[in-house]
Amino acid sequence: MDNDFSESAHGPDAPSFLSTDALPAWLDEITGEKALEWARNRSDQTVVKLDSLADASRDRKDLEQRIRAALDTDSRIAYPVRRGEFLYNFWRDGAHPKGLWRRTSLDSYLAGESDPAETEWETVIDVDALAQAEGENWVWKGTVCRYPDYDRALILLSRGGADATVVREFDLSTCEFVTGQDAFYLPEAKSDVCWVGRDEILIGTDLGPGSLTDSGYPRQVRRWVRGQAVEDSEVIFSGHSDDVAVGGWFDSTEGFERLFVERAQDFYNSQKFVATERPGKLANQFGGSFSLQILEVPEDCRTSVHRQWLVLMPRTDFAGIPAGGVAVADLEGWLAGERDVEVVFTPGAHTSFQSLAWTENYLVLTLLDDVATRLTALRKGSWETVEMFGELPGQSTVSVIGTSSTRDDEIWLVSTSALEPATLWYGQAGQRLQPVRQAPALFDSAGMETRQHWATSADGTKIPYRITGRFDTGDQARPTLVHAYGGFEVSLVPQYSPARGLAWLERGGHFVEANLRGGGEFGPAWHSSVAKTQRMRVYEDHQAVLRDIVARGYCTTEQLAVRGGSNGGLLTAVCLTLYPELVGAVVSQVPLADMLRYHRLSAGASWMAEYGNPDDPVERAAIEQYSPVQRVVRREQRAYPPALVTTSTRDDRVHPAHARSLAWLLEEAGQDVDYYENTEGGHAGAADNGQVAFVESLISMWLWEKLAERAE
Repeated sequence: MDNDFSESAHGPDAPSFLSTDALPAWLDEITGEKALEWARNRSDQTVVKLDSLADASRDRKDLEQRIRAALDTDSRIAYPVRRGEFLYNFWRDGAHPKGLWRRTSLDSYLAGESDPAETEWETVIDVDALAQAEGENWVWKGTVCRYPDYDRALILLSRGGADATVVREFDLSTCEFVTGQDAFYLPEAKSDVCWVGRDEILIGTDLGPGSLTDSGYPRQVRRWVRGQAVEDSEVIFSGHSDDVAVGGWFDSTEGFERLFVERAQDFYNSQKFVATERPGKLANQFGGSFSLQILEVPEDCRTSVHRQWLVLMPRTDFAGIPAGGVAVADLEGWLAGERDVEVVFTPGAHTSFQSLAWTENYLVLTLLDDVATRLTALRKGSWETVEMFGELPGQSTVSVIGTSSTRDDEIWLVSTSALEPATLWYGQAGQRLQPVRQAPALFDSAGMETRQHWATSADGTKIPYRITGRFDTGDQARPTLVHAYGGFEVSLVPQYSPARGLAWLERGGHFVEANLRGGGEFGPAWHSSVAKTQRMRVYEDHQAVLRDIVARGYCTTEQLAVRGGSNGGLLTAVCLTLYPELVGAVVSQVPLADMLRYHRLSAGASWMAEYGNPDDPVERAAIEQYSPVQRVVRREQRAYPPALVTTSTRDDRVHPAHARSLAWLLEEAGQDVDYYENTEGGHAGAADNGQVAFVESLISMWLWEKLAERAE
């Protein structure tokens, strides 16, 4: 490496950071003419520079085609979602890049076990045809179907992949959009919607001043009756402007109809309310006034309601439930003041709770044990553990993707790992499940394996990571790519990625996934111990993993690269500006980077529980220790490894000014930086398989070229 620079220096050799005052104000203008021209020019330069290398150009375009073919292959699994008598699926392929929303019967789906082509699909919405007919760049964002009849749906469509969506009513009987003045329709906004009855929905949306929080999410829950002007809809709850969001939903389960409201002060603290008078069965239940009763639990306690049961998932010890544990109580009794609970899961030093799902007779818990999935089924009422899944693959990620909680014990599971493509399992909980779909192997994994190691962070905490690759060759040291996240209680678990396999593993690289603190792999404390003023511990964990990989001989420093997106993009940007001597190349995608003003950009105010408030002197001082945009130095002071910064113009979650500002300052400092901004894609950075294939091939070939240069 070019320099060994001590961050603790305070003398004449202390770093002199570039002033952010020189940043052009127009970088903040998301679709400003000058900003877009700069972004286009820099993006074109990056692509042209890489493709000017004959071998790289040929290899990149070949890789792009291979990734696109893998993403579009008809032999991948069509994952079903049960909606009444139909199984629905959203499908993209080469002929339908924007996608088809389609449906089939259970019998037809199961008949395609040996040959998926035998499944008879009915197209409900062709998004490509819709976009062409309407002259819009629609990106599918999902549906909200009306339970229990499933006769209507609210369709969410985004322009270019942004979080903001247009909401349109759809008739599932005629497979046509509902039109006319009485149709439910919301213009582009970050909206929440939920059916109450066929002629009534709950909404949260942008209706002008006072309707949104400072973070840009709904502040109000409104009751909107068909035929009523949306601005005349009744406000049934309003939160505070500095809340993250307020949302409402209606449980239509027969005999247990209830309305709920949640006011989220931040990502980890909220107040929950439930209507104290049980309304009738279907539409227009609330006719007159009604009252909401607060659910008396700590604000950091997650809750879930199913029929008569209230599930409590506290982040700190509460009512005899350990932090990270799960307990069940009677909802009506709890609202009446009773505090009897049944603890159904107690976490251990290596075991944590991740999620739950209900079938008609069972509560299914998804757990992690040293970051490996374990499923536990509990019989309703007695809460006894039941062995019910037979032999599912060990050391895999197993996810519950669907259940039926009212008709029977139907359950759908997906199992996968870094080297094993997905298997879809189906059956009745309590009986042995059967594999009904097997995804194809889309890259050559012969001779590869995955190992788990533990690195020791600065404070002695053991940090797990998994490394995948070929280890049986004489030359073990080879290019190694590290991915990590370290935030928002997000747990990183093994997943099969065709793009990663084709672009990195098949070519001979090692791939590492690191489980830094800030995630949810070991329960709430794994996250809370590094929040706000303790954030530097995440970057100490990251450094520990990077050093451990090199110490074990998997690669040299010059062969080591880091990649991450969003909060992971912040992580890699911090690596670039705080401990660049540990790596040979850095990829920062849709990153947070200007942490001293992140709370004033797009949805940034919603993340202050994670990073702290830059307007608070104590928390600002902690943020200043790592905020990348404020820590850029000139190359003659400290040479950074090459960096690739990417973003999307349509990202309305993390403002593109973060990436633009970081790239601008790095270039001003004479550092080796490339930049790519996709005009579509939203926070995902790509809107369809074609864009994914292009971006993945670009990043991969950039990494291989830069690491090869560093190794020379």
